[in-house]
Amino acid sequence: MEKCKKCNLPETYETIEFDGKYGCNICHSNIILKKKINWKKRYSELNKIINKFKNKYEYDCIVPFSGGKDSTFQLYYVINQLKLKPLVVRFNHGFLRPITIENTNRTLKKLGADIIDFTPNWRIVKMLMEESFKRKTDFCWHCHTGIYSYPMQIAIKFKIPLIIWGEPLAEMSAYYKYDEIEQEDEEKFNKVRNLGISAEDMYGMLKNSNFNFDKRDLTPYTFPSFDQYKASNINSINLGNYIKWDYNKQVKLIKKELGWQSDELEGVPDKANPFSSKIECYMQGSRDYIKYLKRGYSRISQNIASELRNGNITPGEAKKLIKEEGKKPQSLDIFLKFINMSEKEFYTIISDNIIYPNSFKKIKRKSKKTKDFASWYKE
Repeated sequence: MEKCKKCNLPETYETIEFDGKYGCNICHSNIILKKKINWKKRYSELNKIINKFKNKYEYDCIVPFSGGKDSTFQLYYVINQLKLKPLVVRFNHGFLRPITIENTNRTLKKLGADIIDFTPNWRIVKMLMEESFKRKTDFCWHCHTGIYSYPMQIAIKFKIPLIIWGEPLAEMSAYYKYDEIEQEDEEKFNKVRNLGISAEDMYGMLKNSNFNFDKRDLTPYTFPSFDQYKASNINSINLGNYIKWDYNKQVKLIKKELGWQSDELEGVPDKANPFSSKIECYMQGSRDYIKYLKRGYSRISQNIASELRNGNITPGEAKKLIKEEGKKPQSLDIFLKFINMSEKEFYTIISDNIIYPNSFKKIKRKSKKTKDFASWYKE
């Protein structure tokens, strides 16, 4: 399998293209284009956007929030640096971990902000996980869609035309380059977020299920119509397009200022997760395992790629950590019980997508249980 000579990402990584001079297109965007950006000018542009909306509505903006490192930093920055009054909106995907809940409570009390914390119907969530896994071998459709569509819906209901998200996609992929300004609009939602399945599509797939189910149950996952979006004059921006994004510095800051705590990530050594990526979801281990089977890499490779680009780790250290990929997660059994699926059926569904020479039959190692494993909701 061909890999980038700089960041070690494989050819199976989404959007990757190899470049002899810069390693790959993602490296080029991060190393070259990011450095060329005039960040003072970008910050000035951010202030111009903010001044259009500040002190003109019940809230100056919406900050979509998970409680993870990025959303915690963006909320801190919005309140302390930009001096805005935000409405915090969280779409609770159903797998929040104890430390994330503690971090959220501590953050909101220290910063002072109103929050709408929405948790969707669990029985519907399980149906959506099963359907999206069977069709896309990705059970996270409800999360991919909900965390982006629900804050949009709240923005329209509360008439708040500014939404401030976190890092740009250019930080980890090449759907956009670092010199492009991203908009979290319908085009991006359909291109990147919803796995090519709209809420209307999903309703068509599930409407004949045995469960008492109607179209309204998919409202939280439905992106506002084009007419609604335009009429509301929503500006949906990424903070990382206007300030220089640095995971490590930002994590240090929120730990110092907010007492934010890191956590283990299932199947990922702490050294391979220095900036505490994805620790808020206890299904992340299973998602990484599926990715490893399908593409030959997981969260370890993604994190290490960023560290290599920034010179925070040597190639030798990176190779040692990447050898830890591919362990079967403890959370897999929990996920399969959620959707009432046998392990045999799980591997049958995913078998056509497994990349050579990977094979689930060869995987004998299991990841360790995290310290909070006993507290994870199970059925």
